[in-house]
Amino acid sequence: QVQLVESGGGLVQPGGSLRLSCAASGTIAGYNAMSWYRQAPGKQREFVAFITTTGNTNYADSVKGRFTISRDNAKNTVYLQMNSLKPEDTAVYYCMGFGTWGQGTQVTVSS
Repeated sequence: QVQLVESGGGLVQPGGSLRLSCAASGTIAGYNAMSWYRQAPGKQREFVAFITTTGNTNYADSVKGRFTISRDNAKNTVYLQMNSLKPEDTAVYYCMGFGTWGQGTQVTVSS
């Protein structure tokens, strides 16, 4: 069984940056495509970014050009670099992979 633990969330001013991490642990057999999702208060969880085992990526239109997903296979970790943050990016961010979800990390963008 695999566990995913996100970290790196926090409070940041509009225009600022944060880097989220998602570390996988447990019984890991091979690499896996990984995704980031987010859920704002009162809204459904939505797709943010995706990365394949070989590094191909895909992004939601709302974050294209501002967010970058990457991975370090040796560390079983996926990252989400978030730049030019906006108040509408405020949400709990979740990583997903290996058929499971992390517990989420809160990102708040506010002045």
